Amino acid sequence: MNPLNIVYLHSHDAGRYIQPYGYAIQTPQLQKFAEQGMLFRQAFCENPTCSPSRACLMTGQSAHVNGMLGLAHRGFRLNHYEDTLVNYLRGHGWHTALSGVQHIAHEPFSTVEEIGYHEVLDEALDDSGTVRRYAPDSSGVADAATDFLAREHDKPFFLDVGFFPPHRIDDGDFPSSLPVPNPAYVRPPAHLPDTPETREDFARYMASVSTFDALAGQVLDAIDRNGLSGNTLVIVTTDHGIAFPGMKCRLTDHGLGVLLILRGPGAGGFEQGKVTDAMVSHLDIFPTVCESLGLPLPERLEGESLAALANDPEAELRDCLFAEVNVHAAPEPMRAVRTPRWKYIRHYQSLEHRVLPNCDDSPSKTRLCESGWAAVPSVREELYDLVLDPIEGNNLAALPQHADTLAEMAGRLDDWMAATSDPLLDGALELDGKILTPVDAYSPKDINKA
Repeated sequence: MNPLNIVYLHSHDAGRYIQPYGYAIQTPQLQKFAEQGMLFRQAFCENPTCSPSRACLMTGQSAHVNGMLGLAHRGFRLNHYEDTLVNYLRGHGWHTALSGVQHIAHEPFSTVEEIGYHEVLDEALDDSGTVRRYAPDSSGVADAATDFLAREHDKPFFLDVGFFPPHRIDDGDFPSSLPVPNPAYVRPPAHLPDTPETREDFARYMASVSTFDALAGQVLDAIDRNGLSGNTLVIVTTDHGIAFPGMKCRLTDHGLGVLLILRGPGAGGFEQGKVTDAMVSHLDIFPTVCESLGLPLPERLEGESLAALANDPEAELRDCLFAEVNVHAAPEPMRAVRTPRWKYIRHYQSLEHRVLPNCDDSPSKTRLCESGWAAVPSVREELYDLVLDPIEGNNLAALPQHADTLAEMAGRLDDWMAATSDPLLDGALELDGKILTPVDAYSPKDINKA
């Protein structure tokens, strides 16, 4: 058999809110794909902000290790672009192509090429003068990817397909090419109030994620139609949680939880509708690709290959996961450790209010702020029992009966930070020259320079 191709297909801000995870959201293409492949029910990003999350997946390293502490278009960069999965595969003979959003290097193409792509497929402008990869409907991204898949290929390839939906657009709405469901019959995520504003907002999200599903289906159909499915490992995921209050940019599972579905004959076989509850991470993608392709694992990788779970979905890869936030629109350094039972979060700045610019503007945000949501002071530590409190609403950190658990979890986090030379151990993050929003602003659009 020829070396496997890799198709990495991803969305912006989708969390796990798709049909295969049991939500009342129409994503029939992803449902079909999950039934053909392997669904990871407990998959997490390492950093629930856009560029850092993608950078962690692409390097197999935590954000403070790879250097991507914030957003690429606000001046943040990887320490070593030669360490990306794209460059690694390119160096081993794979042809590499990008269609759509990558978001770990500020464009134009010269910096995209730095990531390791031989070519960018969707440079053309749409009728509004927008590069197609940033057009809200993302149809040009799917078209360019399907054209690529129809080619004759004389080398194995790595195709990166990044869709914009369901990321919010400038007015706080969601891009969609499909009808919005009737909000009277919609329920927002459980930690949000069930109000007309949140129902309408979530209904618009639902249409946008269904748009992503349709576009993803176009690419998946092209893989099958061109006879590539038997020799292609397909990875479908998103960067982090959805753009609602208490989700994106948070270290609760609302922010860290991501969809992850693999299909293909990689190591162990990600096929036949397998499902696992093992905790897995975006950091596991790089080693999984290496093992599936028979390539050596770089020593710098922090994750584990998912092949063991393909062989035995009841197995466990690890007993804990670590996560972080440094900067989104505004600085908000946090660290977390998660086990199957417990979540511990530590904050590194003390404020008398929420950092509102790190929550995207939306009708849901407005509704909560009108009810006093903004005026909640930060705490140093959070501790949640994920079995008895799965929505992470009851902070147990101050309760004496949980002091031993708090100390154990804090110790795990301290050990990880020391082992990875976390810059927070030396004090404040170095943010000179980066484009930042003040922590006391309301909107991420209110920017200045550090």
